[in-house]
Amino acid sequence: VVELGEGVKHLKVGQRLIGSSQKYGAFAEQVIVNAMTVLPVTDDVTDTDAANLMCAHGTAHHALKQRAHLKKGETLVVLGAAGGTGIAAVQIGKAMGARVIAVCSSQEKLEMAKANGADELINYSEEDLKERIKELTKGKGANVVYDPVGGEAFAACSRAMARNGRLLVVGFASGTIPELPVNLALVKEYSLVGVFWGQFVMHEPMVFMQNMQELFAWYRDGVVRLETDEVFPLSRTGDALAKVMNREVKGKVVVVPDALL
Repeated sequence: VVELGEGVKHLKVGQRLIGSSQKYGAFAEQVIVNAMTVLPVTDDVTDTDAANLMCAHGTAHHALKQRAHLKKGETLVVLGAAGGTGIAAVQIGKAMGARVIAVCSSQEKLEMAKANGADELINYSEEDLKERIKELTKGKGANVVYDPVGGEAFAACSRAMARNGRLLVVGFASGTIPELPVNLALVKEYSLVGVFWGQFVMHEPMVFMQNMQELFAWYRDGVVRLETDEVFPLSRTGDALAKVMNREVKGKVVVVPDALL
């Protein structure tokens, strides 16, 4: 904390925090944030891990807890399971007692998902995703699908949902925003649920704080851990974004002010 706004009493100058800029502007050495969306960080958590925990795990945690209401014993299918939020969803799904099926485009990525707790693995570049989900669920389908990918993978999962299932729309890493034939939701009686972490933080700051406290506790207990692919200096933000856009990241990338590297 460099400076406090008028009326902020629960923070102090010099305090170490993790926070969200909510919309834009965080690729900077200094940024103004809402005092209600920051959380003190203890010395046992590195800057890199704190950043990843808040963003990647924060999204997956909100998705599975508040949006999907994931229950112990349910089957969770995670698309893009070697990406930042995908790995987080695998770990958190296991922490919440789900059976986790990881979906990736290569064996190397599947091995990473397996190392992070996935129970079953599907390589959708070699297997029929819809049929494989049905096979692994003995025809019942997925209770929850966590989808940060979109595209053809979404289309396959929309046809492999269980009754009362929840299909989570998290993002579109494939570059293609899919369309849902709404008759599928009707005849299969499942729900399409949007997940927008930024809106959640803005509208439910107290619940967000509770989520982060739980995540940091899980981090300290080893229930969740962070996979950081690469750390970039702020001056190479363009390179970091290119790596993300080209889908070359396993885990997360972090941008750090040059002076801190």
